[in-house]
Amino acid sequence: MDRLIYTAYSGMSGSMVRQRVIASNMANAQTVGFRAEMLNALPVTLKGPSLEARAMTEGEVRGASMKQGAMIETGNPLDIALSGKTMLAVQAEDGTEAYTRRGDLTISATGVIENGDGRPVIGDGGPVTVPLGSKVSIGPDGSVLAADPATPDQPPQQVARLKIASTEGSQIQKGLDGLFRVVGGGALPADEEARVQTGALEQSNVDPTAILVEMVEAQRLFDMRTKLIATAREVDEHSASLMRLT
Repeated sequence: MDRLIYTAYSGMSGSMVRQRVIASNMANAQTVGFRAEMLNALPVTLKGPSLEARAMTEGEVRGASMKQGAMIETGNPLDIALSGKTMLAVQAEDGTEAYTRRGDLTISATGVIENGDGRPVIGDGGPVTVPLGSKVSIGPDGSVLAADPATPDQPPQQVARLKIASTEGSQIQKGLDGLFRVVGGGALPADEEARVQTGALEQSNVDPTAILVEMVEAQRLFDMRTKLIATAREVDEHSASLMRLT
């Protein structure tokens, strides 16, 4: 009976973690550049002086799906879409360098280029800034071009270049803030040959239909495990009744 309860409780705990991951993915199904979180479950044996027959399942988010999301044309000169194993370098809240696939860029009131999460975009010398009032566009190589509206005959000048980092051969992990970082610290190298698609955005790689099916399956599995505990209780009560008769 002890083993049965542990098995059912372990499954219920894992189902709850799975439901949280599903809820997060579903909430970000329309978030630009979002990478679907993946759950990994591992058995954890409870060791003791007696027979090691009880094992709990420990589940947590240990990675994200790096599958390419759908591309949509926006026509916005500040929107960029990345492809392949590249990521856009941004400044995290703690000031460190982190990485994202979100490329819906805007210019703040102070001239800093930020993405849709409000993270400053990093270039060759730190956060990228542009002259206020200038007409800004992004080149296919990640170059930031600024043109003065007062002199429309002059070609735009390059004021910075976005850091498009390569993840090839590097181990990265997704943090709670949705940004990716190098495992163990450090920074990814810039890919000088990387190209971006301007005037377009990469959508979330979450499949809404698949995630709905997964949510239903997780809920049904949780219900089954709840009934298993109720069954264990009934069996225990019937066993106790038989002992009293004896």
